[in-house]
Amino acid sequence: MIPADLAPGDTRSLERDWSGLVLHRVESADDPLFDRAFGALWAEFGASGEVEQASVLARRMLWTGGTMTNGCALRYRLMILECDGKIAAVRDHTAIVRDDREGAVVHLSHNLVMPEWRRTGLAGWLRALPILTARRCLAAQGRPTDGPITLVGEMEHPRPDDPASLVRLKAYEKAGYRKIDPRQVNFLQPDFHTPEEIDDYGGPRPIPLSLVVRRVGREAETEITGREVRDIAESLYRMYRAGFREKDMIPLFASLESYPDPEARIALLPPTADVRPA
Repeated sequence: MIPADLAPGDTRSLERDWSGLVLHRVESADDPLFDRAFGALWAEFGASGEVEQASVLARRMLWTGGTMTNGCALRYRLMILECDGKIAAVRDHTAIVRDDREGAVVHLSHNLVMPEWRRTGLAGWLRALPILTARRCLAAQGRPTDGPITLVGEMEHPRPDDPASLVRLKAYEKAGYRKIDPRQVNFLQPDFHTPEEIDDYGGPRPIPLSLVVRRVGREAETEITGREVRDIAESLYRMYRAGFREKDMIPLFASLESYPDPEARIALLPPTADVRPA
């Protein structure tokens, strides 16, 4: 845990003594902690379709960042934090290093903090840990570890009838993350159902979400170019392509054609801003 990696609004995470916590990095799907970590994620996100199938995450455990496949090196990390043998939090994310771009994009999959550990500052450290994964993925490719790093999460659009989602958005907003204006960029998340379920209902049903980003060291900027937005979205889709069927990814890659021109200036908004795709 590196204090300098904390987001601008997460510095209160430095105020607490964390010596009672133990961080475990789940090394494989055969690790007994895999079932515990996935079970916690599924209990929280499974009903809403916001977590991939266990088999998908199991395959991601093989992503160590050492090889370049389809133009990308991928490093997946699943971590579980415990205190006195009880789960305090679960974090998983993937660093993406492309052969045609500098630096790394990190897909922030899930940041689950158990109720008794919320508002303690723990979530701030969990938002910072993916930066270390990005640097290690860059190092594994022999790339400079001080290159640009962008953390990106796929988040719900604000809904007054969903208090939990508003709490998550407010937390990222307070930390200093910004939302790419969904009126200009209609990002789609892949369908996380099983291939059999997708075939049963006639094809994938991508979910429209917003992209919430932290460009490390550039948090104060309030605009982003169309080129950078497309690079971020395409990086996520290349990552997903490594674990999903090609035919289910076709609508996602096709959606990139509607993105703004490379030189367009796109607003970076507070995550709680109630704006929707046009």
